[in-house]
Amino acid sequence: MTSSDGLDYTPGELERGATFYVAGHRGLVGSAIWRKLVSSGFENLVGKSSSELDLKERDAVFDFFRETKPKYVVLAAAKVGGILANSTYPVDFLSDNIRIQSNVMDAALEAGVERLLFLGSSCIYPKFAAQPIREDSLLTGHLEPTNDAYAIAKITGILNVQAVRRQYGLPWISAMPTNLYGPNDNFSPKGSHVLPALIRRYDEAARSGATSVTNWGTGTPRREFLHADDMADACLHLLEHYDGPSQVNVGTGTDVTIREIAETIAEVVGYQGETEWDTSKPDGTPQKLLDVSKLAQAGWTSKISLQEGLERTVAWYREHVGALRE
Repeated sequence: MTSSDGLDYTPGELERGATFYVAGHRGLVGSAIWRKLVSSGFENLVGKSSSELDLKERDAVFDFFRETKPKYVVLAAAKVGGILANSTYPVDFLSDNIRIQSNVMDAALEAGVERLLFLGSSCIYPKFAAQPIREDSLLTGHLEPTNDAYAIAKITGILNVQAVRRQYGLPWISAMPTNLYGPNDNFSPKGSHVLPALIRRYDEAARSGATSVTNWGTGTPRREFLHADDMADACLHLLEHYDGPSQVNVGTGTDVTIREIAETIAEVVGYQGETEWDTSKPDGTPQKLLDVSKLAQAGWTSKISLQEGLERTVAWYREHVGALRE
């Protein structure tokens, strides 16, 4: 791809000595990307915690980019949460994420960042999109109402990347991961997504000897889960091998019911009691399975099985349970 300044930015192996900024490097996705970049030989990684750099503060973000001058950026920073958090605080999820994305992308544009990867979410797709969900399903139907504000913010990020490509010719790209899990996830009872919430619930029940666990909904919705280390591997692969305006779905191409994932987690943590389902609580989208053919065409497929990923994640959770955020 040739930019507006006449330079050729055809994707290829990234320069290992170049300055590489990972926004959100302490979160689930960002920390996995950081680990992947370190293991892949990158020597000049830059990360700032939210206390060091508030990405919602525009002037601070621009000052940071002017000083750091990164060549590559992965935008993994976001305000995230499960159904309860999204439905309770839609203004926060909309406003905070739009500000984070716009500030980082505008500052990156001014600083001449050559390659940027924006990370979105599969919730950008319509609630009743045909399964598996193709990238061209974007903006073809109504969103799931329990997280529509977050989805709109992420859609805005995709369009921002596409606009930069059209106006400036820079090879920025977007990746849309399926449900992610792994080390550094949010296991908070009120702010977590379904899989870490289930890990915490069943582990606590197993430790306390509880005879019953209650989960939200019917357990029938189907979800696809991808380990964060697989996601990180896919991100580096896309940065070095993909250049196109469309977002790229990143997943495994297979799904399970919430009931099945709950049963597997119960087995992994050693929970022996009963599981009940509170059907008065919302299920969310009935199925969300991504079509990952575009990713496969780019030369990447997932490597970590769900069983292996859950065992690794439970082990990490138990090792860090005393220091997790609430």
